[in-house]
Parts: sequence; C-alpha cells; structure tokens
Amino acid sequence: MEQRMLGELQVSAVGLGCMPMSWAYNVAEADPAEVEATLHRAVELGITLLDTADVYGPFTNEEIIREYVVRAGLRDRVAIATKVGLVPIDATTYGRNGTPEHIRAACDASLGRLGVDTIDLYQLHRVDPEVPIEETWGAMAELVGAGKVRYLGLSEASVEEIVAADAVHPVSSVQSELSLWTDENVVNGVLALTEERGIGFLAYCPLGRGFLTGALTADTIGEGDYRSANPRFTPEAMAANATIVDGVRVIAERLGATPAQVALAWVLAQGDHVVPIPGTKRRRWLEENAAAADLVLEPEDLADIAALPPSVAPRY
Repeated sequence: MEQRMLGELQVSAVGLGCMPMSWAYNVAEADPAEVEATLHRAVELGITLLDTADVYGPFTNEEIIREYVVRAGLRDRVAIATKVGLVPIDATTYGRNGTPEHIRAACDASLGRLGVDTIDLYQLHRVDPEVPIEETWGAMAELVGAGKVRYLGLSEASVEEIVAADAVHPVSSVQSELSLWTDENVVNGVLALTEERGIGFLAYCPLGRGFLTGALTADTIGEGDYRSANPRFTPEAMAANATIVDGVRVIAERLGATPAQVALAWVLAQGDHVVPIPGTKRRRWLEENAAAADLVLEPEDLADIAALPPSVAPRY
C-alpha cells in the first residue's frame, strides 16, 4: 500500500480506526474472533496504523490491541496511535484533563494496557480549556524524552492551538473529522496549516460514521449506539441526506467501485499528508476500505462530488 508521512512517522495511506471494536457503534455485535481476524487481516493488507484511545470502552480498546496484535507478535509491523485527555464522568459524559500529572499517569496506564514499551503516536484527544496548551504539550514532550512516546499528535485542535503546541515540540499529526459531507477543517484552515507545516492529517469518520457507505439505515442503529443521539442520524435527517449517498453511488458505479471507496478516495485526494482512518470490526469492510487506496478520482469525479448538496444537519 502507498505510504504517507505523519511528520516523520511513515504509515500506510489508509489506517484502521479501532474504536468500533469495543465502543460507540453497536458494540453488542462485536465478535471477538472477527475482531482478531480483522486486525490480523489489516496487517496482511499492509495497513500499518492502528488508532485507539484510552477512553474508548472506556479502557478496553487498548487491551484489544495488546491481546490480538502485540501478543500475536505483530507489534513491529504496526504503528500504534492512542490518545489522552478525555476522561469518563459517567456512561455518556466525558470531561477533559490536560494537566501534566494526568498526562504522565495516563501514558503509563496506556503502556500497560497496550503491553508495549513505547507508543508510536500519542495524541491529545481534546485540548483542556482550563490548562494552557503549552503546559499539556510540554508534559507530552517529556514523554518523548523519556522514551515512552515516539511522536505527538493533536485531535480536534484549532489553528492557534496547533501553532502554540508546535512551538513547544513538533506536532506530527492532527486528527479531526473529514469527509465529503464534513469539510469544516478545510474551511477553518486546519487542513491547509498541516500541509504547510509538514504535519500529517488523520481523517476520522471519513465514511460519515457509516452513512456514506450507503449501507446504513435508521433500523441498523441499535440502542446505545453513539449515532442514535447525533443530529445527522435522526430518521428525518438520514432520509433528507440520502441524496448525498445517491450522488456518490452514481460516481461509484461509473468507476466500478463502492460508495465507501469513493468517499475514502476523496479524503485521500485532499492532500498527500492526509491519512483516513475508517473504523470497522469486520474483515469485509476492512478489505473494501483498504482497496480505496488504489482508486484515483479524476477531475470530473471531484467536480461531481463538489456539487453534492451539504448535510441538512450539523455533525454534533
């Protein structure tokens, strides 16, 4: 698979988001054997970036990486990316903690759950508004100096926050939502800034939380699924936004591809520094997503995508 750079960290052009394996999306449907097979298949396909976080679960997603990747002897074939900074308050509410004390303790806990000596990419999940970014980032930089972390990344950060952090220690990546129905990071300048500074951009939800695949219906969103409370996933919004998927499907049929592959190819076309990390817990979708790395969109295709209507509802 094509390789791309997150700062100085080389990874596959398409990564794997591990969150759905134990959190947020129809978790009751997660089959441990299929999750294990999916992770092993990802390595076989040349996917080298696995993205997780301490809060996913919470505190279970990293253990999946330990059980099915590290203990399977696959550690040296992947880059493990995890996150810090979000803390569970109750089953549905999360706070932010960017204090140096929390950063240090959480890193040690993640290392233990992952079963590794070093985290390849340690990301600040959200900036804590109560703690200066320079303090949080300084603590994370200390982890690099201690050999516990190789590279640092931010998630859902503003241009100003990225610049402030980068002045303390190099920012290798910025992770934010990016898809053909969510282009806020194009509008707010984050995507341009990362390209300008040689920072990788990790695009999460590149398939619109499954909607852009064309396979998701209101009936497939189970009770407790994160999407059930999302404004884009009310039955009314999904019905209205079906025109977006219909347009993508037309392009996909023209190219002999699937809607998911077109959606991922669009993300890949936003810059050589962009790496989509579609999440899945099934080999079927993993293989489809990985094949998108070979799909090239022509100017006509990109123009047709640009002409698609915007979502009728905000992402949050």
